[in-house]
Amino acid sequence: MNHVARWVWCLALSSLISLRIAAQQVVIGGDLKQWHKVTLTLDGPQASETDPQPNPFTDYSFEVTFTHASGNPKYLVPGYFAADGKAAETSGTSGNKWRAHFSPDKPGQWNYLIHFSHGPLTAVGQGGRPLPPYDGLRGSLSISPTDKHGRDFRAHGRLEYVGKHHLRFAGSRLYFLKVGADSPEALLAYADFDGTEPGRARAARQGEANPTQQLHSYAAHLNDWKPGDPTWKGGLGKGLIGALNYLASQGANAISFLTYNAGGDGDNVWPFVGRAERMHYDVSKLDQWQIVFDHAQALGLFLHFKTQETENDDLNGPGRDYALDRGELGPERKLYYRELIARFGYLLALNWNLGEENTQTADQQRAMAKFFHDHDPWQHPVVIHTYPDWQDRVYSQLLGNKSFLAGASLQNPWNAAHQRTLHWVRASAASGRPWVVANDEQNPPEFGVPPDPGYDGQSGLAKTKGNGYSLHDIRKLTLWGNLMAGGAGVEYYFGYQFPQNDLTCEDWRSRERSWRYGRVALEFFQRNQIPFWEMSNANSLVGNPQNENRAWCLAKPGQLYMVYLPSGGTTELDLTEVHGRFDVQWFNPRSGGPLERGDIRRVKAGSKVSLGQPPSDPKEDWLAVVKRATS
Repeated sequence: MNHVARWVWCLALSSLISLRIAAQQVVIGGDLKQWHKVTLTLDGPQASETDPQPNPFTDYSFEVTFTHASGNPKYLVPGYFAADGKAAETSGTSGNKWRAHFSPDKPGQWNYLIHFSHGPLTAVGQGGRPLPPYDGLRGSLSISPTDKHGRDFRAHGRLEYVGKHHLRFAGSRLYFLKVGADSPEALLAYADFDGTEPGRARAARQGEANPTQQLHSYAAHLNDWKPGDPTWKGGLGKGLIGALNYLASQGANAISFLTYNAGGDGDNVWPFVGRAERMHYDVSKLDQWQIVFDHAQALGLFLHFKTQETENDDLNGPGRDYALDRGELGPERKLYYRELIARFGYLLALNWNLGEENTQTADQQRAMAKFFHDHDPWQHPVVIHTYPDWQDRVYSQLLGNKSFLAGASLQNPWNAAHQRTLHWVRASAASGRPWVVANDEQNPPEFGVPPDPGYDGQSGLAKTKGNGYSLHDIRKLTLWGNLMAGGAGVEYYFGYQFPQNDLTCEDWRSRERSWRYGRVALEFFQRNQIPFWEMSNANSLVGNPQNENRAWCLAKPGQLYMVYLPSGGTTELDLTEVHGRFDVQWFNPRSGGPLERGDIRRVKAGSKVSLGQPPSDPKEDWLAVVKRATS
């Protein structure tokens, strides 16, 4: 063998040995089952979360292509720097672990291919060069069917936008309605998370001697934590984990939270190593967030990621110094979104909200929605939230093919939920891209949803300049108002004047009766197999073409009609264009239970028909269920 041949042979052998060594440093962990979290960990370059050059977040790009052996589906999954690989427990800031998560759609064999490049800003699309021996590594893994059931989202699969007004689970094919908590907005300002500081701006305004009180402890829910539930660092996390347990036990199925609010009301949540360090991420804090989110999904809690607060979305608010890329889609914002997707995109039931009370331009909003669409391998739904009096000018510019939005997160007066939900359901349908429309914040902003009567001496009333309102009004005109408009459900906001408010809430028991009414509504749709995703609002059939708060109808014409009466009484249902006979039953939205009979049990279609009186309490709210008779 001549010198050149020997050199080529040695080089090839050296490369092969390097690849084999590197391949041995790829570890597949997690539950190797359909819809479960599967984790690929690579022993890669040594780094620290504060390194300036190369910055492990910006100057390395770690991605993994996962492909089912059949060839479909195929996902390009962004990965992230994981420090020592156990930072949630060690608070580690450096190491050589690089990690990617995915939740496989199918059982069977999956193949993976690692892409690893380096160079300035390569993680945000600024080029880069392949980094041997990691780039190009391949392997495979075998996935079994899921073994989960009940509320656990792993029993149902990924929650997807399917071109309707409701999201659908890819596994069970069930459609989703939500009832959950919009407060506290700074849910993640939790004292047990690493690197979490009290809000400086609010502490200065209020002259608080002990600003640590601005961080949550959720002590009221410590006893809701159960043996076997997750913790970190020797028992931290029990308060928040217990709070999630409580909410799920009440039948709620959604939580909402800000992931960035520097300069905002709470000024106490950010994923970075420091408040203004927007290109370096706190690995241990985000690992701890992930523990909480995994537990939430196992409990059947949908995750509403509000990615920024109004004060830090552009250059006009008090948090303008913390507006990523001064409001544009630049390196800071791209990196932020990439990190969210890499760390949490595998989760099955979530949406990305472009911002709370968002005030950015339509072009900026379109660009942000497109980034999520292009870089989230599972294309979770993207929504947006804005002020009540901004909705027409903001949402109208994003309908249809004007953006990649899948829905709207509405903030409205509590008694306008029906009308505003119905407006955007219809406007989006007319645009050719039906939106998933939820009511996620109830005004007036100082009150929102009031605490239960008797909680901390509360009356259960929000006393406004008018007659005020109660949690019963929230049930009638907010919860059922949204659902009867064809909406996707509600999240409850707690205002800023009540005890347990949007900034300070430590105890979700403060709204237990509202959770109960929400559970009653969700159980009605499930137990009675109501095909709400096939139904649309038809208020004109109950003589209410102006959509006032007196009688609402949700219909699958010719088959099923639901008529909600917020103030009780009775009404007529126009069945002029329909033939056949229909059974009339009633549902009690206050106590739930089976359907009941009123004084009229069956009607003959072909004209306007009276639905008669409900079984009892005729002045209370009732839902009439009018279904085509089978015999």
